[in-house]
Amino acid sequence: MTAKFGPAGNADAFPYKSSVEAPGWIASLGLDCYEYQCGKGVHVGEDTARKLGQAAQEAGITLSLHAPYFINLANPDPEALKKTIGYILQSCRAADWMGAGRIVIHTGALMKRSRREALDIALGSMEKILKVWEGEGFGHIALCPETMGKINQLGDLGEVLELCQLDERLIPCVDFGHLYARTLGELEGHDACVRMLDQMEQALGRSRVKTFHSHFSQIEFTPKGGEKCHRTFADNEGFGPDPAPLMAEIARRGWGPTFICESAGTQTDDALTMKGLYQAAK
Repeated sequence: MTAKFGPAGNADAFPYKSSVEAPGWIASLGLDCYEYQCGKGVHVGEDTARKLGQAAQEAGITLSLHAPYFINLANPDPEALKKTIGYILQSCRAADWMGAGRIVIHTGALMKRSRREALDIALGSMEKILKVWEGEGFGHIALCPETMGKINQLGDLGEVLELCQLDERLIPCVDFGHLYARTLGELEGHDACVRMLDQMEQALGRSRVKTFHSHFSQIEFTPKGGEKCHRTFADNEGFGPDPAPLMAEIARRGWGPTFICESAGTQTDDALTMKGLYQAAK
């Protein structure tokens, strides 16, 4: 089993105007996957999505899609949930056109509630989402709740794993940069990687987590808020986390997750760095 590596969206070095060209370019660099970005809304048309999917199939690139950022599973307002379901169905439709097998979704904000209260609301929202998702025929597309980087957001590792226990087709999107930022740098290094991966395996079972979804970038954080902004591996100001311990531990375990790099503008370069570290560890 081999891990896959690729960028979130198009890097600054992307030489084309259309994302339809992205899979071929990514494959030429030696990468394996691509996450199409719908963070500001699902605006891709069917024709473009199908062309992108065809290009990905021809290039051997695995596709995923990031749903709109403004999804908040922890909002109890029925109208807000209706909108969230709409955003997720739009994302599913676009992913289906592309042949993308995974959709990353944000878990949301606490909205001045306790973490437990917010998570209980999110669990109820997810149950409703799953019924519609199944009923509309999108059950073949995995939904991937994401760990979040700000302290006042829902989405630490335990919360995401609890959400994923609602249905075996839910796959955690573990953003190691976000977890590093929301713990103010605590989740860093080999021992922290072992603890996180062990926690995932204990919660969901090895067969399920060995192909988990992941985001990775180095992140600048503030002491009170957590995540401030994404950085690049070339930044020399001591931002973390270091990808090397994680790549070594994934290789040691023989797992094959999908790593989507979210570095600020250098996501293809940094994805290649991560792949190189992983291959060296193997």
